[in-house]
Amino acid sequence: MNKKPATAIVLSGAAAAAMHIINRVHTSMCTAKSLLNNCENRYYEWRFGKIRYQKKGQGAPLLLIHDLTVGSSNYEYHRLINNLTENHEIYSLDLLGYGLSDKPSMTYTNNMYEQLINDFITNVIKKRTSVIVSGESVPFVILVCHNNPEIINKLICINPQNLYLQNQIPSKQTALMKYFIEIPVLGTFAYHVLTNKWTLEKMFREQYFYDHSKIKEKYISNYLEAAYDGGYNSKYAFASYVGKYMNLNILRELKDINNSILIIGGEKEEDIKNTVDNYKYYNAAIEDVYIPNTKHLPQLEAPDEMLEQIRVFLGA
Repeated sequence: MNKKPATAIVLSGAAAAAMHIINRVHTSMCTAKSLLNNCENRYYEWRFGKIRYQKKGQGAPLLLIHDLTVGSSNYEYHRLINNLTENHEIYSLDLLGYGLSDKPSMTYTNNMYEQLINDFITNVIKKRTSVIVSGESVPFVILVCHNNPEIINKLICINPQNLYLQNQIPSKQTALMKYFIEIPVLGTFAYHVLTNKWTLEKMFREQYFYDHSKIKEKYISNYLEAAYDGGYNSKYAFASYVGKYMNLNILRELKDINNSILIIGGEKEEDIKNTVDNYKYYNAAIEDVYIPNTKHLPQLEAPDEMLEQIRVFLGA
């Protein structure tokens, strides 16, 4: 009797069981501190799931929208929020698939997030609002400005993605990567390998911060928790992200919108001045400013300098 097939089945089952255990243990370790849970959390019941948000302050409404990179959440703005509440009613949310918001098994797209922001402003804020948006979330806010100009006032964009990269659509390779990550157990294990603490620390050192001495352990811990809260469902937004399903061509919309727009760039962010020049080519009314000695997250790395530019632009 040939025992090789039976042995292969047993070994495959054992490997799958081991990966499942590792996935569960790693998720528990990343979320054990419950750093993102607090009494200020509120939830908006949206059509695709609950959206976690916080509301503070009084004055003209200001909505803060985080990036789409792994581990992103409204924690990205925590060093700015309290300093803006004297003149603004601050709303900061976790996008669907991120942070403490629901993370349904679905494909996440820029058009879906456009609908979310439109509905959130219409049903929760209920006033025309200014927006601060970071990184790769900029395109769907541009869509909101274009398609529903009556609900967006001023717009501040922090380190938007290069327009050439933003225009890239899913390919066979990226679609396959998305499919692989969504596979139970094996895909989840791959997600854990690609988004562990070491990977996030490397992202902070190489992409997010210019001054490594300003990177705090709690930043890594909060990003890890945001990346894994929700268990295995946490991987679906990441799968859509690496599959480039969140990308969108916004050249026509960028050219047509009439909102007051400020782009804030980290001075040391790779290719940021070329990126901003491309945005200004399509919309000459865009203003720009750069925060010295910062990279992708100046709102965390240099909050005082960020606050100064925000106050000047918003007039408060």
